[in-house]
Amino acid sequence: MESVWDYPRPPRVERSVRPVSVRHAGVTVAESGRAWRVLETSHPPVFYVPRDDVADGVLVASAARRTVCEFKGVASYWDLRVGAVVVPAAGWSYEEPADGYAELAGAVAFYPGRVDECRVGDERVRPQEGDFYGGWITADVTGPFKGGPGTRGW
Repeated sequence: MESVWDYPRPPRVERSVRPVSVRHAGVTVAESGRAWRVLETSHPPVFYVPRDDVADGVLVASAARRTVCEFKGVASYWDLRVGAVVVPAAGWSYEEPADGYAELAGAVAFYPGRVDECRVGDERVRPQEGDFYGGWITADVTGPFKGGPGTRGW
């Protein structure tokens, strides 16, 4: 078991030892054995999929949103398009991440609550509560987790 309260701040980036996949509208939109995990105090891991492991043509840059992480830098957002289905801001990336986070350059993190299914290995993940963070909760990660009502100031 991993407690998110044992994760570091600033966050650590490490290679995932398990494959990850993302499905939406009946289509596997991302599948990777090369994903990165970002571990940050009070947050479930966030998985970043190398752009080469995302299906062609499903990501559309969203000009409507940018955010700044004090550690990783400026985040760009991506709409997901699967046939006629469009999911606004289904994921984000750091195109030019801050020093110490070069591994994340161009990799995409998907919000598990905005797509039909995210998996780590054979396990379907639960989304982190709230609409800002995109953590992937699996059976081997314990909280409490930041993101729900009353946790913004943690």
